Amino acid sequence: MNDIKINQIISYIWGIADDYLRDVLVRGKYRDVILPMTVIRRIDALLEPTKLEVEKVHKFLNERGMVNQDAALRQASRYVFYNTSRFTLRRLLDEPSQIRENFEAYLAGFSPNVREIVQKFKFHNQLETLEEANVLYKLVERYTEPELKLEELTNLDMGYVFEELIRRFNEENNEEAGEHFTPRDVVALMTHLMFEPIADKIQSTTYLVYDGACGSGGMLTESENFLKELAAERGKKVHLELYGQEVQPETYAICKSDMMIKGNNPENIKYGSTLSNDQFPDMEYDFMIMNPPYGKSWKVDKDALTDSVTKDIKDPRFKVGVPRSSDGQLLFLVNMLSKMKNSTDLGSRIATIHNGSALFTGDAGQGESEIRKWMIENDWLEAVVALPEHMFYNTGIATYILILTNRKSPDRKGKIQLIDAKNYYKKMRRNLGQKNRELDEEHIRDIVDMYIGMKENEHSKIFTNEEFGYYKITVERPLRLKTQVTEKRLTSLVKEVNEDKKKYKRVIPYISELTDLLKETFGTDEHMNFNLVQKEFDKVLNAKGIKLNASDKKSIFDFLTERDEMAEKVIKKETKKEVIYEPDVELRDTENVPLKDDIEEYFKREVLAYIPDAWIDYSKTVIGYEISFTKYFYQYTELRSLNEISEHLLSLEKQSEGLLHKILEGVN
Repeated sequence: MNDIKINQIISYIWGIADDYLRDVLVRGKYRDVILPMTVIRRIDALLEPTKLEVEKVHKFLNERGMVNQDAALRQASRYVFYNTSRFTLRRLLDEPSQIRENFEAYLAGFSPNVREIVQKFKFHNQLETLEEANVLYKLVERYTEPELKLEELTNLDMGYVFEELIRRFNEENNEEAGEHFTPRDVVALMTHLMFEPIADKIQSTTYLVYDGACGSGGMLTESENFLKELAAERGKKVHLELYGQEVQPETYAICKSDMMIKGNNPENIKYGSTLSNDQFPDMEYDFMIMNPPYGKSWKVDKDALTDSVTKDIKDPRFKVGVPRSSDGQLLFLVNMLSKMKNSTDLGSRIATIHNGSALFTGDAGQGESEIRKWMIENDWLEAVVALPEHMFYNTGIATYILILTNRKSPDRKGKIQLIDAKNYYKKMRRNLGQKNRELDEEHIRDIVDMYIGMKENEHSKIFTNEEFGYYKITVERPLRLKTQVTEKRLTSLVKEVNEDKKKYKRVIPYISELTDLLKETFGTDEHMNFNLVQKEFDKVLNAKGIKLNASDKKSIFDFLTERDEMAEKVIKKETKKEVIYEPDVELRDTENVPLKDDIEEYFKREVLAYIPDAWIDYSKTVIGYEISFTKYFYQYTELRSLNEISEHLLSLEKQSEGLLHKILEGVN
């Protein structure tokens, strides 16, 4: 169905809401009626041609006392769903005075899988309100008008209809949609990128396709359609089993209904959170495609996954690392990577969409970086495609398609291809939410050709895996302390000791004696070598028989010292071979050293050349990974010359001559 007809259907359904629900529900609640009614009408329209046959079979089986009728009724309806009541939506109009009771009987007559869908919409809760407002009959009437041909929509078309309706409902209620529906052009690009490189390896067999954030199911069915076409072109016949999980009850209901309509197994679509309640824990898939929610908190999932005693994540999928709780998108990718097939020649291929956070958020050693490290060091990431902005209905942010596989071709091993497709788009004639750009067939073809051909040009570059990794080294500088004993500092010390008796319990008995000793030993002069000060103080304490530990002495000198770059370096430990200095935590810094560089050479060149007393604490070195498109595709735009700027300013001045005079004349 073309876009014009789809938009006509959307406008028609929106008109129903506007005409009949305006004074019945607040605008933000329109969806609670319109979405389930749209699904019910689509199912109802499909069942109409076989309704008489279902009634006949149902009566026959009842007369013979047959309890298990499901298989026979599915065969009669020609779908995996049916309705055994005497009603269709059209027949409900025959008895206006009984519309509510008959509607309830009609819903109860559906097969269990449809009843679950209706239950997820919580539609039963709305019937009383609709009846009281005297609009239930009118709703049914409008939904059964011949111009609303929902049965003719494809799964992706239906997803488009629902996304646009949801977007409008949320705008009316000043809300944001939680997830971003994936437009058809982006889904098309993803399926091309996932399937075309292995087109010649496709066999006449069964393949499993998975989407752990399946929404309305558009990605799954488009994957099925594309792979079947690709296989047919090569004389192969494939069978696809589609698996999905969705946490939003409305979109889950939409997806399951469409799977039923298309003849796929609806039992393979599961409800619940993929992160904390994986419904397919032991499954492995040939192909996985997903647009996970990004920028969305996964705190509820994290709490469910965390061991109450150890506080560690229990789920083995996420042992590699977890991102911050405010954004769980990378966990969906980890989930897919945990479900790759390792026993087949084809292995698994993955296409998934993320925002830039998945590529570069998180420092070395943090969860996001650890996930990227695991992914890249296992050599699973084949390519990253940067999409144009404003490609999605509910967000204008930059997004990226990641292509991964555990069966890289020999020429791709150890490499990652970056494709900058940000300028591959055409402007849409009218905006759909924030979406005002789209990919046409030529754009998709060009991007896919760059990917398959591993072409390098201004839009496509290929790097080794190591290019995106770095050592995060910790650079230390020595602590340099100047010591000076003053009355003010001693007064502060005494006050602190008396106020915190627990901390200074060993110091309290000697505090008066200590202040006298410090004045006698060091006077009020500045001492630039703290090492000598410590030795002298220890000598005095031993002579007086005062026993203080290292922590006590440090607490005392915290009041008597200050950092001074002219002071001597403080020695932490001294051996025959080397002197180890105390690091100054305030001067501590880090450097990111590319994996392809030698750390020592980098350190000499970039650090020691400017800070001769610095050193590396190798015990703190960690490896991180990040992918920055700006770094590799930045295009410098030359600034205008002073002459050009001057000419422009003079031109503006000339254009505005007399303007102020005219404005003042108008005021007067």
